[in-house]
Parts: sequence; C-alpha cells; structure tokens
Amino acid sequence: MNLAIATGTALESKPRPLTALFDATVLAHPDWPAIDFMGRVIRYADLAESVRRAAAGLQALGVRSGTRVALCMPNMPHYPILFLATLRLGGVVVNVNPLYVERELHHLLGDSGAEIVATCDLTDVHARISSVAADLGVRHVITCPIAEELPALKRIAYRLFKRRDIAPRPSDARHLTFHELLAAGGDEFTPPTVTPDAVAVLQYTGGTTGLPKAAMLTHANLVANADAMVSYVGGESLSQDRVIGALPLFHVFALTTVLSFSIRVGAQMILLPRFQLEGMLKTIARTRPTFLPAVPTIFGAVANVAEKRTVDLSGVRACISGGAPLPAEIREAFTRYTGARLVEGYGLSEASPIITCNPIDGVDKPGSAGLPFPGTTIEIHDLTDPGKIVPEGERGEICARGPQVMAGYWQRDDETREVFVDGALRTGDVGYLDNDGYLFIVDRIKDVIISGGYNVYPRVIEDALYEHPAVAEAVVIGVDDPYRGQAAKAFVTLKPGTTPTPAELRAFLSDKVSKIELPREIEIRDTLPKTLIGKLSKKELVAESKLQPVTKIDGAA
Repeated sequence: MNLAIATGTALESKPRPLTALFDATVLAHPDWPAIDFMGRVIRYADLAESVRRAAAGLQALGVRSGTRVALCMPNMPHYPILFLATLRLGGVVVNVNPLYVERELHHLLGDSGAEIVATCDLTDVHARISSVAADLGVRHVITCPIAEELPALKRIAYRLFKRRDIAPRPSDARHLTFHELLAAGGDEFTPPTVTPDAVAVLQYTGGTTGLPKAAMLTHANLVANADAMVSYVGGESLSQDRVIGALPLFHVFALTTVLSFSIRVGAQMILLPRFQLEGMLKTIARTRPTFLPAVPTIFGAVANVAEKRTVDLSGVRACISGGAPLPAEIREAFTRYTGARLVEGYGLSEASPIITCNPIDGVDKPGSAGLPFPGTTIEIHDLTDPGKIVPEGERGEICARGPQVMAGYWQRDDETREVFVDGALRTGDVGYLDNDGYLFIVDRIKDVIISGGYNVYPRVIEDALYEHPAVAEAVVIGVDDPYRGQAAKAFVTLKPGTTPTPAELRAFLSDKVSKIELPREIEIRDTLPKTLIGKLSKKELVAESKLQPVTKIDGAA
C-alpha cells in the first residue's frame, strides 16, 4: 500500500534576503525595463536608485529591523519601491487591501503594530487610512500620488479630470508625501545586514477562527518560492520576460508571481492599478507579455471576449490560474477561444503561496491542482487522526512541507501549533493524490469564502450584521457564483416586531464591509439550524445551497 505522499523535483535555492535577488538583477541588467505603469517605463537602474532613496528616507523616519510598514495601495510603482526599501532595512511589510473598510483596517494595522503606513492619494482610500492611523497613533502616513507616476499626457489628464478623486494633503506632522520621504534621507545611506530568516512580510489570512491573522513569511520563504517558480516555468534566458500585474501586489499570489519572480529573473512588471477588462486587453496588445498570472474570474472574462473577437495571446508562454479553484468550463473556454495554455496552481498565504501547479510543458490533468512545486512535499493526512497519512487515492487533509512554508502566525502561538502536524503545514483543505502524484482538491475545511480570488471571512460579515438592531441571529456561507466562483450569502432571523427587508440589511452593511464582502443574497428565515449544544450550524445551509441554483432575491446586487 502506497501512502499519499508526493515530492516535487529537487530545488536549488540558497537562503538569502529577497533584496539580494533585486541587487543581482540590477547589476546584470541595469538598462532593462523593470516597470511599465500605464505606458511609463522605469529601468532597473532607476528603480534601484528610488529604492535606495526611499530606504534612506524610511531610515530617517525610524524604520529599523522588525519595524512594521503597512502598504495599502493599488498596483503602482510606489509599491515595489517601498516594499524593497522596507526589506532593505530589515523592516516588515504589512500587506493591506485598500478596499477594506475602517473596521478591517483597524484590525490589521492594530494587530500588526504598524508604525508607518503608505497609501495612495485617492480620496476615499486616503480618508479611511488617515482616520484609522490617527485613532491607532500610527507615527507616519506616506501619501503616494498616482498622477506623478503616469506618462506626461496621462498625468495632465488625470489631474484635470480626476481632481475630485485626489485627496488634499493634510498639514499635520503625521503626514508626508512620497517625494518628501525621498528627500528625507539625504545621500548617505548604509543598509544594515538582513538575515534570510528575518520576517519580510506579514500576510493576513483567515482560518477556522474567522478573524484574519498574519502569516509570517521570511525572506527565505519568499526567495524559495521565487526560485521554485523559475525552476518550474523557466525565465532565466537572454530575452526578457514581461509579466502582467493585473492582480494586486498586496495579494500573496501576485506578490510571488509578479514581484518576486520579476526581480528574480529581471522580468518587466506591467502594473495595472485595477482590473478593467478592456484596459487589460489593450495593455496585453501593447506590451506582448510572456506570463499572465490571474484568478479564474479574469480568465473567464477574457474567454467571453475571445469567443466574439480575436484576443492575441500568442506571445504568452504560460497563463497561471490561482487564488481560487479553476472551473473546468472556464479552462476549456479560455483554451478554445484564445489558443493559450492555461494551467492551475494551488497554494495558500502560509506557503508564500505556491505548493502545487500543473506543468507548463507536460501532462495537465483537468480538475487537478497539479504536481508538488520543486522542493515541496504534499501529504494527505487522516481527517480524524491528523498524525496518520492515508493511502494513495484516499481523501484527507492536504498538508505541505517545503522551504516556502511560513515561520508561524504573528503573535498567535496557539494557532501556529494547531496549523502544523509533525512539522507539516495543515492547509485546511480536503483532497487526494493520484498514482502520478497529482493533487485533486475536493472540499474546504476552512470557513473562508474565495470570491474572485479574495478571501472573504464570514465572521466579519456576521459581526456587522449583528450590529443591526433587528438582527437576532446571522450565519454567512459561500455559495456558487458564475462570475466570482463563490459569493457570500447571509441567513438571518429577526427580533420580534421588526421587519427590515433584505435590501435594507444590505444597505446597512454597505459601509461596514467591502464590496467584495457584501452578501450577494440575504435570506430572512424564522429559524436557523443549530447543533445539539445550541451553536449555529452552517453545514445544513451549505448542503441545501448545493441542491438548488442560486437565485437573485430582493436586495441582491
């Protein structure tokens, strides 16, 4: 009887600071374009100088080894500059979604102990960050103007037509602009020594307990995943690769497949501040990328367009889907209408994130999450006895070992111990390995909804619903969604004598959760299922949702 264990190919990866990858690329290819932002191109040598000046400025602000610096912005050149500058000082980057509402920002910034936060100058985002920063006593807020990184004509047009969207500059001592940061450090700067085992990123993720907690990803973790990606998909050649950055860099999938991979091989990062289908397709036509990492939602949208008109992806070596399960219908349609190869990978924040992927060249098994990444071992553990590995082909909890696995959860020793079994990372997902070592995922243990590639935490929505004076009980589950893969659906019971409608409840939530978290449906019931001890139970609601199609009810978007 063969046990359900599969190991990837050997990985040659020397633990080193992530900035060492960047330094090597700058030395080898200083004149190669590093970033394309809406048509404005930045060379690697110029990017290195901006990183140096930003690091000197951050050092002048007091950033030292272990200082947490939160980055809360869309894809723009300021992100990789401040990311690398923070790591250069031994600081820790806290990745923050700029779409988060104040309560979520309060949790992430407060839990991480971020002393500095950098954000864009979009009015709505800047106002939320400034409010939370003031409340928590964050020492500095760095404002990064979007317009200053655009090509000249686009910069003028943006400032003219988007002036209402540009936040006014606060005059208090807490705030400074990106240019003021660059000027703050002067010309003298000596970076400290940063060890590979130092924490580089706090990547917030969910789990069975609901509220997001931070996976501590070290330099060595991130470097190993970048090295494994090069080993798996290639990229070390005389010609330069170009990677589409449609996914936000604060998302761990993009962090590795766009930023870390690019600085590892000297690829050009083609950054898009947000996903807009036609804009992305025009950018693809202009830049001719060689890699396209994205979530299933994006590939589905491209397939829909390609069915009606030509979408030229002939220069793309690999389209890699991650962040959420890839439906077979999307994979088949995308391949049929574009002619491009689309492979599915699998990972999680705790593993930097990639642990398996279907081969770029080789057998791509439909419905499979692929083979173990180089240097990675996948094990299937018994669901009732986690210390036991099940036979090959039997379902159990997917566990992983490898150099990309996190150091643990930030300030969560108990939860760190719970997520490891005999040194292997427990993913919280159920799957099996076939006799060729391919992983198939069949279910999710974690109480997390994957909506358009983003983690949506039911407890956050439930807590917000409970703030409504009429809500007695609330349960949120994930239901199938044709566009996002999954969407949140809320079930509530009301207090006697109250009569809010689903539409009114959704309106109540609109400023308490982000748009991606806003339930697609809210269903009001007389009672909700409970366990024998009286705890609200979700499994009956999940089973019920599988038996009937999702219908749009009053209040749905």
